[in-house]
Amino acid sequence: MKPLRSLSGLIDFECAARWGSFKLAAQELHKTPAAISQQVKHLEETVGFALFIRHARHVALTEKGHELAITVRRMLGDLRAKIGALQEGDEESILRISTTHSFAIKWLVPRMHRFTKLYPELDIRIDSNDAPANLEDDSTDVAVRYGPVSDGDPALLFRERLIAVYSPHLLAPGQADLTLADLPNFPLLYEKTPESWLQLLNENKALKGKYDFSRGYSHWGVLAQAAVAGQGIALVAYGIAFQDILKGSLRQINCKSAPFGSGYRFMVNPNKASMTKVQRFRAWLVAEMDDMRLAGEPIA
Repeated sequence: MKPLRSLSGLIDFECAARWGSFKLAAQELHKTPAAISQQVKHLEETVGFALFIRHARHVALTEKGHELAITVRRMLGDLRAKIGALQEGDEESILRISTTHSFAIKWLVPRMHRFTKLYPELDIRIDSNDAPANLEDDSTDVAVRYGPVSDGDPALLFRERLIAVYSPHLLAPGQADLTLADLPNFPLLYEKTPESWLQLLNENKALKGKYDFSRGYSHWGVLAQAAVAGQGIALVAYGIAFQDILKGSLRQINCKSAPFGSGYRFMVNPNKASMTKVQRFRAWLVAEMDDMRLAGEPIA
């Protein structure tokens, strides 16, 4: 097997793999299709296996070609991210945050002005993405992710709890608040599955009754917005509903919370853990979540 002496063939290969065409790859890279084909041929000779199956009007990746394309695409992405970071200047001046859609929309972004007021010199980049964060490249400095948590975990920021909330618009004239007894009168909104509703009802000895579990949502943020819009009574994560409760857009039903074992963890790019921007952001997050607890924990 010949040693790989040039990256140019990998760049041509990745582009052709992405387009499924030497011609389209040539247009992107400002080369001729023949030049792309020749580079790929040299690469195939070097690695010792076929990367493409050639057809009359297009090319298709072989199984090994597909595996290599994934690796090369990731490698080139990391390289471009690093070059972009170096071109943009001081690493300490840019904070790249990855978090979930719901946490970004309903918790982080509404508070972010307080962080930027403390540190106006920072350029903030927020990537709202529910996919697992890649903390091994330079496109992410820190990540806040939602999922199962355990006590004693140093990465744990906040252990969530589920609470039943509703819009004041659901109240009848003269009605002060809604209670568990009102649940059969409204659709019960939930995230993905109504199982947690059943747990809450069981916790409050209210399983007997005819309940409408007809409306499910894929994300906590969407669920909370549906509750704000008065579409029913929602069982939602406390942290996600907190700002709406403070504003009066949502009210909490006085009952025990559903048992829950998920929360938010703070993860750091290992190459950035000692940087001042990361330490400041984590300290600010912890302080904000402490303030949220002091403002009023969910009813136990």
